Amino acid sequence: MKRTTKSGQAANLIHAGRKAFFTGLIYAGALSAIINMLQLTVPLFMLQVHDRVVNSQSLDTLVMLIVVAAVGLILYGVLDFIRALTFQVMGSILLRKLNLPVLQAAVSASVGRGATHAAQAMRDLNDIRNFITGNAISVPLEAFWSPIFLAVLFALHPLYGFVALISAIILVVLSLLSDFLTRRALKRANESAIDSLSEIGGSLRHAEAIEAMGMLPALARRWRGAQLHTLDLLDSATRRGRALSSLTRTCRYGMQIVVLSVGATLVIKQEVSAGSMVASSIIMGRMLLPFDTMVDGWRQWVMAGTAWKRVRDLLENQTPQRDTVPTPRTEGDLVVDRLVYAPGGSDVPVLKGLSFTLSPGEVLGIVGPSAAGKSTLARLLVGVLKPTSGGVYLDGHNVFLWERASFGEMVGYVPQAVSLLDGTIRDNIARMGKADPRMVLEAARFANVHDMIGRLPGGYDTTLGDGGYMLSGGQRQRIALARALYGRPRFIVLDEPNANLDTEGERALMRAIDAMRADGAIVILIAHRPSIMQIADKLLVLQDGRISQFGPRTSIAGIIDPDEKAVAQTRSGPALSVQRSAK
Repeated sequence: MKRTTKSGQAANLIHAGRKAFFTGLIYAGALSAIINMLQLTVPLFMLQVHDRVVNSQSLDTLVMLIVVAAVGLILYGVLDFIRALTFQVMGSILLRKLNLPVLQAAVSASVGRGATHAAQAMRDLNDIRNFITGNAISVPLEAFWSPIFLAVLFALHPLYGFVALISAIILVVLSLLSDFLTRRALKRANESAIDSLSEIGGSLRHAEAIEAMGMLPALARRWRGAQLHTLDLLDSATRRGRALSSLTRTCRYGMQIVVLSVGATLVIKQEVSAGSMVASSIIMGRMLLPFDTMVDGWRQWVMAGTAWKRVRDLLENQTPQRDTVPTPRTEGDLVVDRLVYAPGGSDVPVLKGLSFTLSPGEVLGIVGPSAAGKSTLARLLVGVLKPTSGGVYLDGHNVFLWERASFGEMVGYVPQAVSLLDGTIRDNIARMGKADPRMVLEAARFANVHDMIGRLPGGYDTTLGDGGYMLSGGQRQRIALARALYGRPRFIVLDEPNANLDTEGERALMRAIDAMRADGAIVILIAHRPSIMQIADKLLVLQDGRISQFGPRTSIAGIIDPDEKAVAQTRSGPALSVQRSAK
């Protein structure tokens, strides 16, 4: 089976992005050379009008100059438009090549580090595209071809050239000084702004609790403090940048006065014509323009480079090693073989050498005290996390390496923290894909939620998300179960599926699990409430990341502690079912 390695896949994506960028930049650079030469049309036209038309009073010469200038300006406009389209195509190609891989890598990163990383990665990618399609990207190209104008100035008179050269050097020095004085402060301000937005974004996801418990004033003070710190950093960097930008612009205007003064002196001495004095002022202003905007342009290049570095690091560090060829549906055994998992940055494993096997049509209940590793095991079973050693295999295929789309057709998963996506109930059950009405209804009936959905205002077309219908916790959990059963998957993992269910909802859940078992699916059920475990064929007891017991349900007994969490223990004598102890 074809598999792209993590480093190889990331390297290919980064290479493709760089190739698209630099290929377009070279093409735009070639266009810029012609565009810069065509920008000499106006000053040369003025030079010829002053020196030829006015002196000769020839209207024919004027008409000819107008025709030539018009052709040059039309060609300039066409090539400038083509260059703008080139940048637009560059941005579009880069976004098309990296959009999906960056999203996949960001989702992978968010599994361990929170949803903020996914949002930041997509913002970075859009910021890069906006930079490419903006004005700042062309500043170095314009500056690169400035020697064209410098050569013309030297041709008109060496003094014009020397004034322009000294002016360009002064502006470059001011630009470098501006970058030196503002780069570090801007970087700190940008990082502070990202952290501040991440914090407030995370807080807003819990708006209900914030409003109910009056936490807003405390959160506002925290956010205001972070914002003020960010603003202080931005103000400091902005003041320096603005001061140097104003100094740069003042110098440019001053240099144009200098070149006009030099030109007037040369005209008085009859070393040049009056037309050359006007033309040289216009040419030097055009030559210095990229250096004037280099302060702001350079800053945008730096910010785009920082965004690209974050995207590149994300691709290099988070692009998972996965199969790229879909795997056909299978109905084999589930084998967990010496599974060990330690979170990144930790030497202490959460799961320590777990091994067990399940066959199609079996229901396994997993119980254990809090922090025993049950939810971590669930994530490993569905391939969200990569094992430190050992593995999870479904019909001989490694679930972590399995190509995600075909694996999704095989697997149903209800995580402990149930979340539905923005869209209709039909969209959510169909896993946001093209909804097959028959399969949506089948999954809803399989999960015993068809009647519940029918009582909602819009039925299956009820919109969820911001501004949509607010479901109860139990309703969300039951719709998440229908989503897990969409397409009749062969392997189903349910992590606390009855946490928000009432008695009727729990009975419906048990009927759904029984139907899955009859359909030949492997079902793994993680729960604290013992009543649901009566439907399990086998029980697995986790304690401190190890299997303390595993076997048929009737051979394992349980004791329920006061907060109703199952702490399984071995009991000698007759086999007992897990049941609630009297309080």
